[in-house]
Amino acid sequence: MKAAVYYENGPPSVLKYEDVPDAQCFPGGLLIRVEAVSIEGGDTLNRFHGALMKRPHIVGYQAAGEVIQVGEGVDNFKVGQKVVTVNGDGSHAALRAVPARVAWALPQGMNVQHAAAIPVPFGTAHDCLFEFGRLKKGETVLVQAGAGGVGVAAIQLAKRAGARVLATASSDARLEKLKTFGLDHGINYKRDNVVQQVMKITDNNGVDLVVDPVGGSTLQSSIASLGYRGRISLVGQAGREESKVDVSPLMAGNRSLTGVFLGAEIATDRAHNMIQQLIEDVARGDLKVSIDKTFPLSEAAAAHAYIESRQAVGRVLMIP
Repeated sequence: MKAAVYYENGPPSVLKYEDVPDAQCFPGGLLIRVEAVSIEGGDTLNRFHGALMKRPHIVGYQAAGEVIQVGEGVDNFKVGQKVVTVNGDGSHAALRAVPARVAWALPQGMNVQHAAAIPVPFGTAHDCLFEFGRLKKGETVLVQAGAGGVGVAAIQLAKRAGARVLATASSDARLEKLKTFGLDHGINYKRDNVVQQVMKITDNNGVDLVVDPVGGSTLQSSIASLGYRGRISLVGQAGREESKVDVSPLMAGNRSLTGVFLGAEIATDRAHNMIQQLIEDVARGDLKVSIDKTFPLSEAAAAHAYIESRQAVGRVLMIP
């Protein structure tokens, strides 16, 4: 099969398009013919400095396609069915073998490309807002990096729950696009001081909840943007920035910081059912998937470079 692989960590240029042995179905698993790969933030981080399970390594969490083989002991999927899958690696390929527990059936006729971009970003956003963020109707949310996959999902889910939604992005043009997903107030972090803008918008009350996929110095601004009893859901290190963060301001306002990692619970009934519901919400049109751009899998290096240029709004896909 064809796959985008690498032999060492590094920039997007380490990705090569090569022939590798076909993925093999196993008991309790599925083999799918990949139709769309969604590049997740963790994919770029793993390519940059993650462990290589083998050489060549096939990176990638999330991909959707058609079931072509069902492993022994699996009775809830069938050959020919369309599914979206999540696993620790292996998405950047023409074939993918995954445990059936981390696959979700698509409603009849659902757009496979849309489905490919749902479980990790929408599931993560949902956990950040509700399972760990305890968001309530009428509260104010700040979504850092609002134009990313988690950001676009979080804006929609927060707005649907009756929250006022603020978000940051690197340009006015990206912020303008986010208005179609329910954004109330946009902050251009390249031009404006995020904390000052948050306080201006909230009459110096701060926000109730911050979804922060960036970390580093951005986390410091998230802490400073909180109101009394405000919460932060920290869900990534997209900024790749190693910096010390002063968490002492959390104490004065009885504020809290929670780390969120969907992967730790993705195989639980709770998370599995939550993601299945999100898939159905998208299929019905209640939620929107933002596909910024698609690339052939053969151009994986260019696709990763495009994501890292911070031009995209939503997800970037690759098509084998």
